[in-house]
Amino acid sequence: MSQPRRTPRRRVWTALTLPALLSVLAACSGGGPADDASGPAPSASPTPSGPPGTLFDTFRYTGADDPSLAAHGWEVRTDGGGPGIKDTWATTGASFPTDPAAQGGTVLHLRSSTDGTPQGTSQVEVQGTGKNLFTGTYAARVHFGDKPASGRNGDHVVQTFFPISPSDASDAYSELDFEYLPNGGWGSAGPRLDNVSWYRADPPDRVSHTTRQRLGGWHVLMITAMNGKVTYSLDGKELFTSSGKYVPREKMDIHFSNWFIDLPFTGSGPRTWDMKVDWVYHKADEAVSPADVQKTVDGFHGAGTDYVNTVPKA
Repeated sequence: MSQPRRTPRRRVWTALTLPALLSVLAACSGGGPADDASGPAPSASPTPSGPPGTLFDTFRYTGADDPSLAAHGWEVRTDGGGPGIKDTWATTGASFPTDPAAQGGTVLHLRSSTDGTPQGTSQVEVQGTGKNLFTGTYAARVHFGDKPASGRNGDHVVQTFFPISPSDASDAYSELDFEYLPNGGWGSAGPRLDNVSWYRADPPDRVSHTTRQRLGGWHVLMITAMNGKVTYSLDGKELFTSSGKYVPREKMDIHFSNWFIDLPFTGSGPRTWDMKVDWVYHKADEAVSPADVQKTVDGFHGAGTDYVNTVPKA
């Protein structure tokens, strides 16, 4: 499972404007969510203010070149290296369309494609750039694809959500993975969901747990890293816990990616694989229950809030 993957990344930050967040603050302090989670039409102006130590984003952007994407601490990967088919990372696979199943109305759409050859392969990853997320709660509502959106099935595709160190070479390397493999990989059959807590990237030192379940569709993925323990949950159900040295040791960034382990067949034409992200949430230095995460997210949506970042800068 998993492969070392990173190269250093640049950091981007900016200050932004402030809409009202009274219902959000009520939700985060234990009050109920807004009466109507769909709420008014979300504001196009994100906010840096809100509950302290909080990151939230509904990915309301126009494309990979939208200045707001970089201003909010995201970039679409274009560098070389792995994992998967090396040097095939491209911005073309990242888009932000409307989606009726998304709570916020739009999604981060990650599309990878291949014709079975390296030159005909495109992988996609959207990654944070702030280098400022450490312990606390990480959550995202993600749509996994069990089958290709087009073309023949059978590729060893990996759809992922993970916080990770800025560099593989760090002495305090940290990485916490959700990896969904609908067709398996690395010699193991799918479908499977791997949760992996890393201590070192090279040589690999990690602990993992596999859930053998078909998971096509929407799910809420959660990672809680607090008090010397990391707990992975799927739709409110705990899957795996790591401890000891397999916990975060330095600040990280959040990544979403859709990539191929290998190219098992050619000659069957092109195929595309889709992954979608509705929202992402992080609460620094606090273990938040699944119910309270959803309550907070509902509050943001009810207030028409697309973006919050009050996590202290690195």
